Amino acid sequence: MDYCNRCILPSTRPGLVLDSDGICSACRNFELRGSINWTQREKSFKEVVANAKERSSGYDCLIPVSGGKDSTWQTVVCLEHGMNPLCVTWKTPGRTEIGERNLKNLISLGVDHIDYTVNPEVEKKFMLKSLEKFGSTAIPMHLALFNIPLKIANSFGIPLVVWGENSAFEYGDPSDERLGFKLTSGWLNKYGVTHGTKAIDWQDSDISEKMLTPYNGPNPDDLEEAGTLAIFLGYYFQWDVKTSYSVAKKNGFLPESTGSRTGIYDFVDIDDHFISIHHYLKWYKFGFLRTFDNLSLEIRHGRLSRDKAIKIAKSYGESLPKKDIELFCDFVGIGSKRFFEIIETFRNNKIWKKDGNKWKIPNFLIEDWVW
Repeated sequence: MDYCNRCILPSTRPGLVLDSDGICSACRNFELRGSINWTQREKSFKEVVANAKERSSGYDCLIPVSGGKDSTWQTVVCLEHGMNPLCVTWKTPGRTEIGERNLKNLISLGVDHIDYTVNPEVEKKFMLKSLEKFGSTAIPMHLALFNIPLKIANSFGIPLVVWGENSAFEYGDPSDERLGFKLTSGWLNKYGVTHGTKAIDWQDSDISEKMLTPYNGPNPDDLEEAGTLAIFLGYYFQWDVKTSYSVAKKNGFLPESTGSRTGIYDFVDIDDHFISIHHYLKWYKFGFLRTFDNLSLEIRHGRLSRDKAIKIAKSYGESLPKKDIELFCDFVGIGSKRFFEIIETFRNNKIWKKDGNKWKIPNFLIEDWVW
């Protein structure tokens, strides 16, 4: 494994590219922010808003929301620009108490809202199949997150869909033409975290085509031709995890009272018990943890040195989400022993090596890591 010389992300992170100087694409993309005219970008957003208002006959925009700090920020920005939004949530079967509270707070800001619940029996089967086939519990989540809002926007004739951060721009290769301001079919295929699959690919004797209806949606390119544009708000405003949290907090959003759940932040990934498992599986497949993502963000923003970040990462350790794994196993109907048997088959043997009875990563970033 090679690591970025500036942050602490490894070359194994999907989509990440290290250049000849050993600097990762996420750090290089961050550098580009300094050359962007953000005043002009905000002006462009106002033009997008004006166009949507002119073309709408009811809702000016649709905002996919979870109730998290980013979706609260998205909602606040749209309301501040005088829009009449419809907010749409795919209701995770692992919604937390604080997630429920923050979602209600978001709605109270003054929006109409749809909480879309998928048949739990279908989700149980789909999530387990996703784990068994790709070592990921989140494929059904991402298919629902992207398709349900687009389907509803199409049904209501809403001219604009407002997503938050463009994760591809944050981490992808700067030369990739899909890193622009809008969500396209090309973006979804590469960065939608569905392992290149579509709902129909999961049809079998247990899950029928009709059962997969929530996971199907209109092609974003076709939707745009029909008059609905899907944009990333992070293209128009400088996205920073602490900035969006600050805005959300001022508008009633609360962090997790018991501390962080997946990394170093107590205000990220707190609305869903199962998201912690999605992040934990990166450890087996790619050899890094959610703390590495979070700490690298802090390095890029100049709030933390690389050496300090390494010390903090060591202090957090592996951070096994034991309780969330138990909840997931109860939901899909397997024992925790079976869960670990499944994920063990996805351990990346190119980076992990057995040392006695312990798995270790040779030449790991942190020499005295507790394995």
